[in-house]
Amino acid sequence: MSTIHPFKAIRPNPPHAADVSCPPYDVISTTEARELAEGRPGSYLHVIRPEIDFPVDADPYGEEIYQHGLAEIQRLLSEDLLIEETEPAMYAYRLVRDGRRQLGLVCTVDAAEYRDGRIRKHEKTRPDKEDDRTRHLLASSIHAEGVFLAYREEADPEEEIRRLLLTASSSRPLIHFMADDTTHTLWRIDDTDEFESAFARIPELYIADGHHRSAAGERAATARASESSAHTGTEEYNRILATVFPAGDLEILPYNRVVTDLNGLQTDELLQRLSEVGDVSPLDSDTEPGSMAKGEVAIRLPGRWHRLRFPADSIPEDDPIACLDVALLQDRVLAPILGIGDPRTDSRIGFVGGIRGTDELERRVDAGSAAIAFSLHATSMNELLRVADAGEIMPPKSTWFEPKLRSGLFAHRFETIEECVKR
Repeated sequence: MSTIHPFKAIRPNPPHAADVSCPPYDVISTTEARELAEGRPGSYLHVIRPEIDFPVDADPYGEEIYQHGLAEIQRLLSEDLLIEETEPAMYAYRLVRDGRRQLGLVCTVDAAEYRDGRIRKHEKTRPDKEDDRTRHLLASSIHAEGVFLAYREEADPEEEIRRLLLTASSSRPLIHFMADDTTHTLWRIDDTDEFESAFARIPELYIADGHHRSAAGERAATARASESSAHTGTEEYNRILATVFPAGDLEILPYNRVVTDLNGLQTDELLQRLSEVGDVSPLDSDTEPGSMAKGEVAIRLPGRWHRLRFPADSIPEDDPIACLDVALLQDRVLAPILGIGDPRTDSRIGFVGGIRGTDELERRVDAGSAAIAFSLHATSMNELLRVADAGEIMPPKSTWFEPKLRSGLFAHRFETIEECVKR
């Protein structure tokens, strides 16, 4: 079963929602955050990227940075740009982009379910990023951003959760605005019993995005429990802020690759090596490089696109990792031919989210900032769920979810100032 809870949200005052909200902390760099927040004191970036208010050479992991993030959320509350609810609730959250809609539930989930594997992951976390998010939580006692979760729709055969969400979103919304070509709409749900009962029949949840925030939430919960002499397991610090969607509503875009050099090979030598692992042919000018089927990769070299098709009988479909296109590319091209042994650490490889399209790949190669680019077939939600169910870890940068949840719409205070003093 999956346990969900209502919570006392910190959320925007509706007239200020568009101005307060911002992209998630992990999709923009500090430099980009500085530019986006320039002249916008009400931006939530001052909370989740507090280093932008310090000199460029300041230590982004200094304790004063984390304390400033807390001060900024308190400032936004004092200026009435944010509101802190006095009664717990859940929220329906709808995102619409390019005619595609996803409707989910904002709630809190139990850190214990992440700990015991009922909230399933598919990514390996980086210790430095996990430490950073944990320190952010422990300094503020606030989940400033939620985790992006999904559930298998076959676990809810009567579509009870979807029907409840549709009913909850049929009235006048609390917040409605557009940002980054996406319409964001929110409804408050006061009576949450039916949602709690429906999710109790869902055996597990899956992390779509937010692995570092999930791990940090569990670590913060464990830390608070160890410091309490009266821990019961029902305290707010045991819960992690999340938005949960039906898996079928979610869209994954490709996470494409660029490499700075050809590992000492000439173009004709590279094409010969590629022909040894699959069928290589020039791509027709009227064929969109982003339209590759599963088992195919579009390859950009200066002035020309090519198609690489891996032999179907060589793809181990019974292996949830090895059959992924990102794995086929890594195992058969990037590592043995281009010398990219570990894409997590090799500075010669870069990753380009599919939302930027293949034009960005073409631009980088033709401008000379990359020697070669690869446009992949997108990983599917079923592939992601299969990997998570197997307890495996996907190759790095395998998924790019779009649209992204907007930060600043919900925060969860898991420990009051009075509780901090008692502790």
